[in-house]
Amino acid sequence: MRIFNFPEQKSYISSLTDRIVESYLETKLTHHLDHCPLPNYGTVINVIEDLKEIIYPGYRHLDRLNSSNVGYHVGYLVDRLHDQICTLFERAICHGDGNSCDCDPEKTQEAYNQASHKAVAFLGEIPNIRRRLSTDVEASYSGDPACKSKDEVIFCYPGLEAVTVYRLAHAMYLLNIPLIPRMMTEWAHAKTGIDIHPGADIGEYFFIDHGTGVVIGATCKIGKWVKLYQGVTLGALSFPKDETGNLVRTTKRHPTLEDNVVIYANATILGGETVIGHDSVIGSNVWLTYSVAPNTTVTIEKPNLKLRGTGFRETNLEDITFDI
Repeated sequence: MRIFNFPEQKSYISSLTDRIVESYLETKLTHHLDHCPLPNYGTVINVIEDLKEIIYPGYRHLDRLNSSNVGYHVGYLVDRLHDQICTLFERAICHGDGNSCDCDPEKTQEAYNQASHKAVAFLGEIPNIRRRLSTDVEASYSGDPACKSKDEVIFCYPGLEAVTVYRLAHAMYLLNIPLIPRMMTEWAHAKTGIDIHPGADIGEYFFIDHGTGVVIGATCKIGKWVKLYQGVTLGALSFPKDETGNLVRTTKRHPTLEDNVVIYANATILGGETVIGHDSVIGSNVWLTYSVAPNTTVTIEKPNLKLRGTGFRETNLEDITFDI
């Protein structure tokens, strides 16, 4: 490897800068220059953290909250959130689905007006979101015998973390806010390993146990008291295209789970027409692309395993019963 002296280093850095800037002209797809600013990613994360402070008061940054002072604390957070969310929504609406308004004053004002109304509408949903999340805490505690308290769920469970961000993002998704709901759930995905699209429709008392590797697609519909284990995929069976060869994005591509369904680790369920009937159990590692009736248990055939090694006689495990 060549060792540069100091003047050569500075000359190289200068020429490298020119080459990088020139590459922006060659690859326009991956830069956003000379347009209205996009939503700030750091602000999105700050908004998530402030919203979680409101959702779970006393569990996060401030531990001296009480019924006398909580109103001041929440009022401060809501006021700050309103301003931040207005700016994020305005920028997202301006950008839309990738077509920047190039800071046209008339379009920018229209975007601001929409953003202001939608920010208030979103903040108005917080009490409903809190009520729904309280059912998720209850389901997590009820569904895990290793859990000692509901405080443990709120502090420790990645499933609740991902579902909390999902429920907030879903409320924005229903307001037709571009970009930001997906930014939120992908931040939670990176943090927890749980990938929930903000478009999914998920009922109350939802519990993801362990969680890593769970994928829930955009058009999934999930009922009440549904429990998923790690590695579960609720995905699309195929991606239909229109006559021009472009993906059709408006069809239901992901499965429906009715109430009281349990899906064990690493099961894969695919297809928009696939419906898992209420009170059904889907066993580990099952691959399912068709509907099953209510009160059905689906398992794969028992594995035929062999053990070899010092201290073991060769053993077939085909007669062992696996309790799922």
